[in-house]
Amino acid sequence: MEAGVDGRPDEEREAEEKRDAMEVDQKTFIPGRDKLSAGESLSPDTSTYEMLHNLSVTWPCLSFDIVGDQLGDNRKAYPATLYAVAGTQADKGREKQNELMVMKLSGLSRMDRGKDEDDSDNDDDDEDENAEPILETKSITLPIATNRIRAWQSPPQSASKPPTTLTATMLENSDVQIHDVTPQLTFFDSPGTTISIQQTKPLATLKMHRTEGYALDWSPLEPLGKLLTGDNDGKIFVTVGAEGGKWTPDARPFTGHQSSVEDIQWSPNERNVFASASSDGTIKVWDIRSKSRKPAVSVKVSDTDVNVISWSRQNSHLLASGADDGQWAVWYLRQWKDNTPGSEPKPVASFDFHKEQITSIEWHPTDDSIMAVAAGDNTLTLWDLAVELDDEESKDTAGVQGVPPQLLFVHYMEQVKECHWHPQIPGCVMGTGGGGFGIFKTISV
Repeated sequence: MEAGVDGRPDEEREAEEKRDAMEVDQKTFIPGRDKLSAGESLSPDTSTYEMLHNLSVTWPCLSFDIVGDQLGDNRKAYPATLYAVAGTQADKGREKQNELMVMKLSGLSRMDRGKDEDDSDNDDDDEDENAEPILETKSITLPIATNRIRAWQSPPQSASKPPTTLTATMLENSDVQIHDVTPQLTFFDSPGTTISIQQTKPLATLKMHRTEGYALDWSPLEPLGKLLTGDNDGKIFVTVGAEGGKWTPDARPFTGHQSSVEDIQWSPNERNVFASASSDGTIKVWDIRSKSRKPAVSVKVSDTDVNVISWSRQNSHLLASGADDGQWAVWYLRQWKDNTPGSEPKPVASFDFHKEQITSIEWHPTDDSIMAVAAGDNTLTLWDLAVELDDEESKDTAGVQGVPPQLLFVHYMEQVKECHWHPQIPGCVMGTGGGGFGIFKTISV
C-alpha cells in the first residue's frame, strides 16, 4: 500500500475528506430560520443571481414605487436602467431633512461570470455590462416622514412626449400630498433642464384624514387620476382628479373596518371596485357607487393583522394577502360571499414559511403564478404557485425540512419593508429596507 502526500494511504485520506465535506454540507442555512453565530456573516451565492446590486442612501426609505419609462418593454440587455420614487424616514429631531426622492438608477450590470478565451471579441460588450451602478436623485422637501408613496402616470399624449408622472405620499402627520415629478424625471435625460421652485411644490395637500395611514393606491383605469387612501381610524377616502389639476376628496368616507386600514387596492379591471385589508383581520371588497358607503363583501382571513394585499393583474379573480403572523395566502374571489357562519372561504394556497410579519406582497406583472413576498425575518422570497404538490421532482428540497416546493428563491435583505417587480425588465425585483435599496434578478425567474 503506497503512502499519499501526507504519509497516509490515498484511500484513507480521500475517505476523510469525503466525510468532512458531508459534515459541512449537511445543513443548509435559511435566512429568517437559522441564526448566525458570533462573528459570522452572510454572503450571497452569486451563481444564483443574474443581477445583484445594493445602494445606500442617507435616510431609510421604507416605501417606494417603480416608475414606468420609455426605454421599451421586455428589456433583457445590460447594463439596465430604472426609475423610481421614494419617501424618506429621517431620524427624530431631523424631520426637516425628509424628502421625496426621484431616482434614476443606471449602470446596473450583469453578474460577472468570468470570461472564456473565446470571449475576447466581446470585450467592448463586457465593459458595458460590467459598468458601475450610478444613482442620480432629485429631491423635493417634505415636512415629515413618509408612510407610503405610490406613482401614477397619465396616458401618453404622443410617442415624443413623456407621460405626466404624479406621486401620492401619505405622511406621518396624516396629510396626503400629490406632486408632479415629470420635471425631475425629465432632468435626468435632458441636460440643461431647469426645475423651478414652483415645480417642487405639491399640486395638492389633502387633509381629510384625522389620523395617519398606510393604505394608498392609484386607479389603473382613470385617465385623470383617482386615489384611494385609508387611515388608522378605519376610514377610506376616494380623491378624484379633474381637468385643470384640481383634486377633490369625497366628503364622506367608506367605513366598516373595526381597526386600521393597512393596505388598499383597486380592481385591475373594474373601475368602481376596490379591496381593503385591516388589522381587524378582514379583507373587504367595496363598490364606490354604494350610497351606504359599506362593503359589499367582508371576509375574515386572519386572526392577526392583515398587513398587505395584491390583486393579480393577469387573473382578476385572484387576490393575495399577507398577515402579521407570517402567513400569506391566495384567495379565489369568486368563492367569496359575505361572512355567514359555516361559509368562510378557504384560500386556494396558504404558506407559513415566514415566521415574522409579512411586510409586502406582489404578483409578477405578467405571470399569475409567480409571487414576491417580503417579511420581517429579513428575507424577500420568490414563489411559483404552478408547482404541483404531487410532482415528485418538486418534492426534492435537498433534505431541508419545512421548505415548500413552491419556494423558488430566498434573498436576504435587512429590515426589508417593501418590494416591487419592474414591469418592463422581466424578473427584476427591487426592495427597500433599513439598509437601503436592493435590485436583483435571479436565474430562477
